[in-house]
Amino acid sequence: MANEHYFSANPSSETRARQVHVTLAGKPLTLTTAAGVFSPDGVDRGTRVLLGSVPPPASSGALLDVGCGWGPIAITMALESPDAHVWGVDVNERVLGLARDNAAAAGTANVTVGLPSEIPADLRFRTIWSNPPIRVGKDELHEILLTWIPRLEIGGDAWLVVSKDLGGDSLQRWLGDTLGAGFRVARATTDKGFRVIRVHRVAEDTAAAE
Repeated sequence: MANEHYFSANPSSETRARQVHVTLAGKPLTLTTAAGVFSPDGVDRGTRVLLGSVPPPASSGALLDVGCGWGPIAITMALESPDAHVWGVDVNERVLGLARDNAAAAGTANVTVGLPSEIPADLRFRTIWSNPPIRVGKDELHEILLTWIPRLEIGGDAWLVVSKDLGGDSLQRWLGDTLGAGFRVARATTDKGFRVIRVHRVAEDTAAAE
């Protein structure tokens, strides 16, 4: 990754696939990562904080992992909610291939991953989990979150993990100011320098919430 970011659409670096041993939803797994992707050596600290602090995802319906990478969050959701359909979205073609292979290796046939344009436009999600790509820059990050969080079902929750040092508190304030009265934004927990932010949808729109 020396001269490219893990959010590059088509990494040009040599793939250099490697196996990693991880435990997701209590299940030991051997999965595959590669160069040119985020956290190629295993599950990163922020994702571990997220997975260790959120309640179980909805047991059915559509669930979403925003910025799925090589798949640890999506696979965890799928293992915990086998009757749900988990969608993973990313812009990096290399990680999408890895995530598909890893979902198959984990036995999670209820996972579908793809580019943003490949996620059905009419889908609404009961649960969103995300370790969002903070380093893409503020404007692009905001665009990503405003693309997906408003697609929560009423009563649904989005859970985001963000490093305090990379703007977790300011992101929480921005979400609260921007999403409007149809959403409730709060810090769920702090662990190892990471904020876990909960966004709960309470109404269809601002007017409905008033």
